[in-house]
Amino acid sequence: MSQYFASQGFAVLQPEFRGSSGYGDAWFQRNGFQSWRIAIGDVNDAGRWLVKQGIADPARLAVVGWSYGGYAALQSAVIAPDLFKAVVAIAPVTDLAMLKREAAGWTDQNLLQEFIGSGANIIAGSPAPNAEKIKVPVLLIHGTMDANVEYSESVFMASRLRAAGGKVDLIIFKGLDHQLEDSDARATLLTASVGFISATWKK
Repeated sequence: MSQYFASQGFAVLQPEFRGSSGYGDAWFQRNGFQSWRIAIGDVNDAGRWLVKQGIADPARLAVVGWSYGGYAALQSAVIAPDLFKAVVAIAPVTDLAMLKREAAGWTDQNLLQEFIGSGANIIAGSPAPNAEKIKVPVLLIHGTMDANVEYSESVFMASRLRAAGGKVDLIIFKGLDHQLEDSDARATLLTASVGFISATWKK
């Protein structure tokens, strides 16, 4: 995805935000969901850095993510609604309570529910319950056979954005899983994402 966006003339930054695994306990914090304020803060700081360095026009700044990255893209627009001018979220987690319910009956149910945690972060750290805070156009993309994050999360997110008066487009790929492993779907995903962002900037 980064190569495609770059080939279309975009400057692309992929921040390795805190909360990511593989970089030690201090970097991981309590993970990207329980330490979401730190993780999403890093994403937003990356956007601000692009502007400060003169790499990005603040009026033409977008955020794109897949899976947790889709969650991060949406949540970044919740806590910094004036920073990014367009959001593309692919197979995103949109509601932590829903994600916990989706784990019911799976062998990793207890592990996942412990990973996500409980308490105030479930609502504050979920884009869908805070959809009214998102002030920019959103493109959601999801496959109906997603076993990692149910596509109903994107449907729910779209409904909450519309109810709040937001602009949202939803692309659903029937029969595809979390990875959207289909060449036509991948091509549609890429061209639709670039087209969506470009159209947003032209307004």
